[in-house]
Amino acid sequence: MEQIKEEGKSPFATQPVGKLIIKFAIPCVIALVVNSLYNIVDQIFIGWGVGYLGNGATNVVFPITIIALAFAVLIGDGGAAFMSLKMGEGDRDSIMKGAGNCVFMVTVAGILLTAIFLIFLKPILTLIGATPTTDPQLREYAIQYGYIIGIGLPFTMISTALNALIRADGSSGFAMLSMLVGAIINTVFDPIFIFACDMGVKGAAIATIMGQIASFIISVAYIPRFKNFRFAFRLLRPAARTCGKVLSLSISSFITQIAITVVMVLFNNLLTSYGEMSVYGSDIPMTAMGIVMKVNQIMLSVLVGIAVGAQPIIGYNYGSRNFARVRRAFEIAIAAAEAVAIICFFIFRFAPMAVVSLFGSEEGLYNEFAVKSFRIFLMLCPLNGFQTVAAIFLQAIGRPVKSAVVTLARQIVFLIPAAIVLPIFIGVDGVLWSGPIADGLAFIIYEIRKLKRLHAEAVGQAEKSNSTGDMPQ
Repeated sequence: MEQIKEEGKSPFATQPVGKLIIKFAIPCVIALVVNSLYNIVDQIFIGWGVGYLGNGATNVVFPITIIALAFAVLIGDGGAAFMSLKMGEGDRDSIMKGAGNCVFMVTVAGILLTAIFLIFLKPILTLIGATPTTDPQLREYAIQYGYIIGIGLPFTMISTALNALIRADGSSGFAMLSMLVGAIINTVFDPIFIFACDMGVKGAAIATIMGQIASFIISVAYIPRFKNFRFAFRLLRPAARTCGKVLSLSISSFITQIAITVVMVLFNNLLTSYGEMSVYGSDIPMTAMGIVMKVNQIMLSVLVGIAVGAQPIIGYNYGSRNFARVRRAFEIAIAAAEAVAIICFFIFRFAPMAVVSLFGSEEGLYNEFAVKSFRIFLMLCPLNGFQTVAAIFLQAIGRPVKSAVVTLARQIVFLIPAAIVLPIFIGVDGVLWSGPIADGLAFIIYEIRKLKRLHAEAVGQAEKSNSTGDMPQ
């Protein structure tokens, strides 16, 4: 295909890097934020229509959604990185195989995960945080919400993976449209089902999967319109080598999502256990912290969107050995991500109640713990910008192991141990203080100079491999 073979005609190689990042990052940010807003919109309407126990139920079910998205991101982001690298190399056959194998893998994964979640939903909810010490009504809400959300998992997984491929194909606006239509449907029908039809959490779940099905239909409709390859059913036949390469390129994104799930499950159980021994009780800490985690997820979606928006530019130019443009894209993405993280810090620090009040008209101990959670847990959130961009940069240039190390430092190596140990000494507040401690320690290890060395090492390896024609692994 001429578009692939003639590098000089590709906008990835010729247009200003800053302009390209804006073009791809803005739709990507909107799509990811809209995806994150599904559950938050549910929580806002449930908070006003059902109360904080309904919100607690969505917090319990949320890790199930994150697990499904983790696999969708593993397949979709890996396929997008694979496509970008192969477009830079001009390898059309590999692009076609990679895209087809992605569609096959995400479809199978969606069906299997749905079956597992629907069959074992009740014990899974107990494991996640709906323990015997929680309010029985909260658990009942979680069961009602979870069964319906489980039905929609294949639709959201396939649309998420396809949107990553669509962005890599150069149609980030279409990917954004897919997510935006689904979010609008969810937002419109949430109040109708919750308030007008008096369906409570069931209504919120039905509105959610209606939006997910709409996004799925729009994403699938793009398949015949791919610009960089022609789709055919024969491409769905899985090839072990292609599937392995695709999955290896997105291991960092997968680990990030799984780590979020592990952290949420651990936090739900710790907050319930230590909350029961405090003035807040077992339900308030888990529900309030769930709001903090989801709002934080919005910030992370913006950071990831900026980095993923830069990914096709980085991947294409890395594949075609244009290292100056790779470096420029990395630097712009870092600057943009840090600007967003700093703005969020000021909101979380100085106006947390404005955020908390969106989720219902609670008062007293609930508001007190929610405000404290924003101010303590997200105290060092500006440091997340560096880590997020670095991880996806390394993923984009085909360095999944280093990308995974950057990702694991904050979420697993520091956050989980701190969350387990600190409450022993300072009670439920210890869970909150694990956030800034993990952010600070991760930044000390991967501070700016370290990231620059990783970047220089990656470029140096590429330049060295240029003489042999091999890509570094």
